[in-house]
Order: sequence, then structure tokens, then C-alpha cells
Amino acid sequence: MVPMAPSLATVVAIFLAAILLSSPPPCAAASSAPAPAAAGHGVPAVFAFGDSTLDPGNNNRLATLVRADHAPYGRDFPGGAATGRFTDGKLITDYIVSSLGIKDLLPAYHSSGLAVADASTGVSFASGGSGLDDLTANNALVSTFGSQLNDFQELLGHIDSPKSDEIAGKSLYVISAGTNDVTMYYLLPFRATNFPTVDQYGDYLIGLLQSNLNSLYKMGARKMMVAGLPPLGCLPVQKSLRGAGSGGCVTEQNEAAERYNAALQKALSKLEADSPGAKIAYVDIYTPLKDMAENPKKYGFTQASLGCCGTGMMEMGALCTSALPQCQSPSQYMFFDSVHPTQATYKALADEIVKSHVPQLMQ
Repeated sequence: MVPMAPSLATVVAIFLAAILLSSPPPCAAASSAPAPAAAGHGVPAVFAFGDSTLDPGNNNRLATLVRADHAPYGRDFPGGAATGRFTDGKLITDYIVSSLGIKDLLPAYHSSGLAVADASTGVSFASGGSGLDDLTANNALVSTFGSQLNDFQELLGHIDSPKSDEIAGKSLYVISAGTNDVTMYYLLPFRATNFPTVDQYGDYLIGLLQSNLNSLYKMGARKMMVAGLPPLGCLPVQKSLRGAGSGGCVTEQNEAAERYNAALQKALSKLEADSPGAKIAYVDIYTPLKDMAENPKKYGFTQASLGCCGTGMMEMGALCTSALPQCQSPSQYMFFDSVHPTQATYKALADEIVKSHVPQLMQ
């Protein structure tokens, strides 16, 4: 691939930055109902918080470019529906709730007509384009992490006590945030004045995450899974903006993600030690995703450098449309667009999480 001219790269970076950053409550009218008995594992519900990797459609109601409620997103989803999930099919959390026998899919909290009875068995509050830093979400016109916590508090208020306390205490919490923050630090470094190095910014983000997890703990959360950063330098968009194309990953960004993840693990261990009764598992998505990028055939992929949508180098969100060329088989691609994994990638990650981390939290 011929490297992009600097001027074009700058224009694209600004547009992508706008995408990455740019009514009564749904459960208010519904009557509360107890969640069905957990299927032998004691987990009545799964709740998710974070960014587009866990957003099943919360952004559909927002005036933002960070939306996936249009084709070709959802082409392999049941019924071929573009639900708002930033992939061709299901997300990790869909596979988790299915494996636990709770329900087939984890819906968006802001899904139209979602009843309390349905939400009380699990829901996602995640918002594509969001992060740990409010600036990231505000620039994207999406939900901050704090507003996601407020939504959860609202839901608990709609569930009759003491049932709400039981659900909060026994449920599984999945958190994935920080990728958009660090990505934006490289694309448009608004925070560079306050944090001259990406590591300093990473420490700031981890501090924010600790505060958010403390808030969840105070609301009753005890079983939490927290994902680290992916290999940022292996994302097609990052490789494209730096002229790497279909070549190797961007080493600088991957090393920054590694340092962040190491610091995150230490912070989570300390937080768990300081939170009686809590189990907080660090979920390593960096290692398997980097292995997929470097050894795609091992996972049945024929393409790990480009997304399925369009050129596979820049398209995502509003830029990924059905008017663009599409790959024939997303299951052979690691990425569906220039940032987000395919259903096949999510399934591989979910299988490992269900095998290792979920049982660990059930002990």
C-alpha cells in the first residue's frame, strides 16, 4: 500500500476523531419482576459498562456519528438486523449470557420498550465512543462512564428492594473502557498539555477507572471482569494512519498498551484487596488479539490487517456503509471495520473468558 500523504492523513484523523469522540427512562413504566433463578451458577444477571465493544445499541438514540444501526453492521446477526452493535453479529457479552443460560443476547439499556423484568436479568449500559475520561465521551456526544453508572442506579431503583440488592450482589459485571481515550491521545492529543506522556495519561485513566469501580462496589457489585487495552498498534486504522498498511503493527502503541495493562493489573489487585467480598478479574485481551494479528491462520482468518468494510483501512461507524464494497466472508476476517473485531473474533475471546475468568469469579 502506498503511504497516505500527510495532509490527507491529517484530514482523516480529524474526521475519525469526530467519530470516536463525537425521553422517559426505558424502564420507568414497566413493573418490576424478579429475575429467574440462576442456572446453577448463582449469577442472576450480567451488566456491561464501557465503549463500543460492549454497546449493543445504546447510541442509536443519540445525535452522534458513533452509530452502528445501519448496514452492513449486523449482516450476520440473527435476522440480519443492524441493532447498533459495532460488528457483523454478536458481541462478547452476548456469548457470555448465552453460555450462562441467562438469555440469548444482552440488550441495550436504552432499547425501545425494554421492561424491568428483562433488564433485571442483564443489560448493557455501554456507549460507543465513550471512555474513562469524560472529555472523550463529551467530544463524541455519547454517554460518559458516569452517566452509565447513573443508568444502573436508576435500574436498581425500578427493581423492588430487597430483590435489587440480591441482583446487584450476585451479578457479573463486565467493564471495557480506555481504548478510545488512549487512541485519541495519539490522534488529537487534547490531554497532552496536562499529561505530556501517554503513560502519565494512562495513570490518570486508571485512577478514574478505580473511582468508577468503587462506585459500582458501593452499589453492590462484587463480581467484576475488567478488560485491559487491546494491541492498539494492530488496529487497521492506526496502521493506515501511520503508513504501515498491511504490514506489521505499530510497535510504539502496542508497547504503550502493554505498560498500561501492567499498571492496570496492579491497580485492580490493590482495589480487590481493599474491597471486602469483591472479586475483580483482569481480562487480558491484548495477548490473544496480538496473536490473532500475527498468526491469523491459526484462528482460521485469511485477513487480519484490514477490516471487512470498504478499504478496511479507515471505515467505521458513519463511514462504514452498505454502499461500500464488503468482504464475502466476515468470519475469515479478524476485523469487521477499521477498529472493531468481527463476530468470529469476539466468539474466540468469549470462549476463553467463559472457560477461565467466569469460573474464577464463581468460586
